[in-house]
Amino acid sequence: MHSTAMAATFSFRPQEYISSRRSCHTAAAAAAPPPRIIRSTSWRWQQHARRRPICRLQCRQQVQQNESDNRLTQNTGIFEPSIWGDFFLGYPNPEASSQQETKMAERAETLKEQVAEIIATSTGLHERLHIIDTLERLCLDHLFEHEIDAALREIEAVDVSDYDLSTVALWFCLLRKHRYRVSPDVFTRFKDDEGAFPADNPAELLSLYNAAHMRTYGETILDEAILFTRRQLETMLPYLEGPLAREIKSSLEIPHPRRVRIYESKYYISTYEKDAMAHEKVLELAKVNSNIMQLHHQHELTIITRWWQDIKIESKLPFARDRLVECYLWILGVYFEPCYSRGRIIMTMVIAILTMMDDIYDSYGSQEECEIFTKCIESWDTKKAHDLPECMKFALGKILDSYETIANMLHQEEKYRMQYLRYFTEYTASAYNMEVKMRQEGYIPKSVEEHLKVSLRTGACPILSCTSFVGMHDIATKDCFDWVSSVPNMVQSLSIILRLADDLESYEREKLNPHFASTIDSCMKEHNVSIEVAREKIHTLKEKSWKDFNSEWLNPDNAYPKQILERIFNLTRTMEFMYNQGDNFTNCCNIKDTIHLLLVEPFKVIT
Repeated sequence: MHSTAMAATFSFRPQEYISSRRSCHTAAAAAAPPPRIIRSTSWRWQQHARRRPICRLQCRQQVQQNESDNRLTQNTGIFEPSIWGDFFLGYPNPEASSQQETKMAERAETLKEQVAEIIATSTGLHERLHIIDTLERLCLDHLFEHEIDAALREIEAVDVSDYDLSTVALWFCLLRKHRYRVSPDVFTRFKDDEGAFPADNPAELLSLYNAAHMRTYGETILDEAILFTRRQLETMLPYLEGPLAREIKSSLEIPHPRRVRIYESKYYISTYEKDAMAHEKVLELAKVNSNIMQLHHQHELTIITRWWQDIKIESKLPFARDRLVECYLWILGVYFEPCYSRGRIIMTMVIAILTMMDDIYDSYGSQEECEIFTKCIESWDTKKAHDLPECMKFALGKILDSYETIANMLHQEEKYRMQYLRYFTEYTASAYNMEVKMRQEGYIPKSVEEHLKVSLRTGACPILSCTSFVGMHDIATKDCFDWVSSVPNMVQSLSIILRLADDLESYEREKLNPHFASTIDSCMKEHNVSIEVAREKIHTLKEKSWKDFNSEWLNPDNAYPKQILERIFNLTRTMEFMYNQGDNFTNCCNIKDTIHLLLVEPFKVIT
């Protein structure tokens, strides 16, 4: 089953919706990022209370409050708590003084000129490929976009028929990562008469293994390369050590083209420092730039934490998963560059809201309450909220308040974007509610395809794809929003990858509590197979969905700016990370070291 076959899965009609609804966002545009969070006043639920006799209302409220307290105690214990709390509200980064920031910025500008010269004077295909690959691994490539683009245009035309396997594999992988659809036939000469790859060098095998994961349909040689190299690398790994062993192990878990670069950037900086061939200026720039970005990210976390703490303190919401910092880490994988500060803040707010809504539908609200909550979200008002527990009332009010805050971050000419975000929020809530009904009925969809008609929406990838554009600047045009709101094949492939990866890693945990059926359950039902066979089928479908995604990534008909499409690719990469060998988002202890390294520990540099 290809994700392109899922086209009928979605029935979004955003243009009809948007044209028929009046925009309710009229606040003035905020200043340029980093934005200031605007506090909104709480909703006046007492207006609804006056419609009922006071004594009856007080009795009902007391019952609701008791039930709410019980459910809060019961359901928040399902998940382990985050360790971060309000840590970033008062974290004293030693590099955070204005004088230090100025010195780092000045030093970075000097180093950028020197590294640009290194790029310009690189000669030979091998050297040019490795400097680009190094800059990308160190998360410096955004500083040299024009230089790298110019180099890649020249590199594409190079005849690689006389180069070794490692060089050809890196050439192929880099070009495909930058949307050049180069042919996999370049690997034919590396096969022997029996159709195998005789290479036995682990570094060469690793390069081929990673490159082959940029495969699309019909590229049999890349399918064969993955099977062969994986088998060989798994055999070799126990006898290897050092950085190469670590890189092989990481790639066997998540192939390099699917990995989130920013999550591993500090490790690569430390590894690069030990490389005898390292460029001194590149290394220094990597450390200085890492510290500069860390200060940006800490500042954003301060802003977002204030917003989140305001919600928690005032609302007393049922936070089954209090994951604000983890949400920010997730979005940092979508875009880490300082120029996307506003986008990160907005997107973190939305994913935190979605996590809160997911927990309400999944672990807190009754079926009747979820129905009321959904109608309030769909109508974008609070008229029926008086029948909800206090926590859900406040949740609804804070969601609407937060969207007003987001609207205030946008310039006047960008206000139209809120219509798209609002549309997807309402549609996601509707899908959450549909899952609640199916869960209560104990219904298991008869096939994986039927399951995905609902679960692709509740995975929230369509709304996150749209949200990733909201905080971007002029490059995110109305055409881009129309495209993403049609839920194109690229977004559908992303959605399938998330849903299947989530189900593969969360299946056992979710069986411990009442939960909507998994795609694994539907696969078992559809094919009458064991859980082990169903897992294998789901994994195979996920790999097919990656082929679909790669095909869309390389599709020349997707004529939108690479910066736009890169958001979708990065979202897909974050899904692989968050659902790799466990649900890392829910089991947040798995990623605390990554957060600490990226957002707390600066490099020691002399400026």
